[in-house]
Order: sequence, then C-alpha cells, then structure tokens
Amino acid sequence: MFKNVIAPVQAWLLSQGRCVGCGTDLSLGKSIKHSKGTKIICKKCSRIFIKESETDKYRRALFEEV
Repeated sequence: MFKNVIAPVQAWLLSQGRCVGCGTDLSLGKSIKHSKGTKIICKKCSRIFIKESETDKYRRALFEEV
C-alpha cells in the first residue's frame, strides 16, 4: 500500500527533472558519459540517474548500468 502512494510522487519528480530522494534539480548533478546515454549523479544523496538522449527524460539507473 505504501508503494502505491509513493510511486506517483516519484514519477512526478522525475518528470520535473528532480531527484526522488532529496528533490534537487538533476541538471546540477555530476554528469558522466555512458555508452547508452548520459549518467547523472545527484550531489546530495548520491543516487544515480540516466538521462535518455532521445527523449530527454530521466530514470533511475538499473544495477547492470552502474
């Protein structure tokens, strides 16, 4: 039940380009080139995100991509 409440909020934050943990703007994070796209690392909470190059949307990185 708790996940049903949190998931839409996290999806909204990612659509706005913000970190799901601390809410900071992901464009301010450290950017590292990745083979399939750009890897973004949040400064405050060290979560790793992937910016899709063709759609310019963010998503959480999978374990295989880290």
